[in-house]
Amino acid sequence: MNHGLRGDAHDEAPELEILVPGVQTTVQDHPGRTGLQARGFFPSGPVDGFAFRAANLLAGNDPRHAGLEITQGGFAARFRCHARAALCGAEGAAPTLGGEPVPLWQTFAVRPGDELVCEAAKGPGFRLYLAVSGGIDVPEVLGSRSVHTLAGIGGVDGRPVLRGDVLPLGRAAEAPLLRLPQSLRPAYHTHWELEVVRGPHGDPGFLTAEGWREFTSRTWRVDLNSDRLGVKLDAHALAWARPDGGVAGGHPSNVLDVSYPVGGVTVIGDVPTVLGPDGPTSGGYTVIATLAHACLWKLGQMRPGRDTVRFREISLAEADALAAHTEFALQRGRLERLEPAGPAGAAAPAAPV
Repeated sequence: MNHGLRGDAHDEAPELEILVPGVQTTVQDHPGRTGLQARGFFPSGPVDGFAFRAANLLAGNDPRHAGLEITQGGFAARFRCHARAALCGAEGAAPTLGGEPVPLWQTFAVRPGDELVCEAAKGPGFRLYLAVSGGIDVPEVLGSRSVHTLAGIGGVDGRPVLRGDVLPLGRAAEAPLLRLPQSLRPAYHTHWELEVVRGPHGDPGFLTAEGWREFTSRTWRVDLNSDRLGVKLDAHALAWARPDGGVAGGHPSNVLDVSYPVGGVTVIGDVPTVLGPDGPTSGGYTVIATLAHACLWKLGQMRPGRDTVRFREISLAEADALAAHTEFALQRGRLERLEPAGPAGAAAPAAPV
């Protein structure tokens, strides 16, 4: 398929050519398309906002610059320019640049013709984020470059990238080589803990106390049908405080249509689903809990069909503290500066930025 973003090779054209697109690779920016929920749009943007923002910092970008969200690895691209780049996220993808290993969570330099190759990510973790200095320069749609997979807008023609796409890059001044210290990197698991606050449809009006205990103590399996719209969990009959949904429906999980929050845990019949950045903005099902904003990133690294999760209730004050800790780790001044060494941009430690 042809479109306006493809072009002829040029040594110094600020472009990135997609060689292998993988399962689903999309253009995303942070925080995405905000302020449009009343019009039916969740913000889109990266599912793992922490890894995405870290990659942008390491590439010397503004936080809103667009990059690539690479689902499950299996990706390859060719650079058509000199640039700085960074790859953050899922482990086990063995990324290489020109055949040489590329470390995650630090800047690497690229030259025209360099090929970045990622194998299928074995994990832990599920998504990788690639930032290139200057950012992916596709047009904004409704104030964002992010692909919204449900609406089919943003990014490249509203879809994941395809083999042969040539993505335009913004121009940027040469940035230093940086690294996110090991102590500030998130830990990836196969069994996750998600911090939640109750409601808006918690107990006692909807779930019984026993139902809430079941929800927060049970180990849930991440369903294969999970995606950017939401992380589905295995079915389980919770203990409800009412026999049905009244005028809203025959199941106690039914309510008259309400607005949903990003990270809301809806229960559709007996199936809990944690809403992702492309999910529905409203519906007729209870939202028994809401993820703390600071742990939304974990949704992006939970592998469907394999990983498991438990929910842990926290207070609003604890949610605020988690958010502050996340922002602390993503301050530019926390990065370590590296000295360039070697043609592929491998680097040795130098000093904090």
